[in-house]
Amino acid sequence: MRIKITAVRQTEYADLMARYENPIEHSCDVKEGEAWISEGGECPAGLCPAAWYSMKPFVESLSRGEGNFYDGWMKDPMSAMISCNDGFRPMSFYIEAIEG
Repeated sequence: MRIKITAVRQTEYADLMARYENPIEHSCDVKEGEAWISEGGECPAGLCPAAWYSMKPFVESLSRGEGNFYDGWMKDPMSAMISCNDGFRPMSFYIEAIEG
């Protein structure tokens, strides 16, 4: 089953960044609205590797036709909302099984 991964929102915690993060010039290349297609549960080309590690188990499960994570968590049982593991500026991704 094909899985569409869409970057939907990035949040930034400026207070945590000021308190804990060393200054950096570059953090993330993912932009809201970007989308990728996973074939066979594989990481799509161009997707942030760190984000992939956060969503990989959900993408793999959906690609096998499994879903209904956490007993009805999502309105669409063949989807998930997963954030990357950046504690300062996490990006949320909507992951959904699609036809084709």
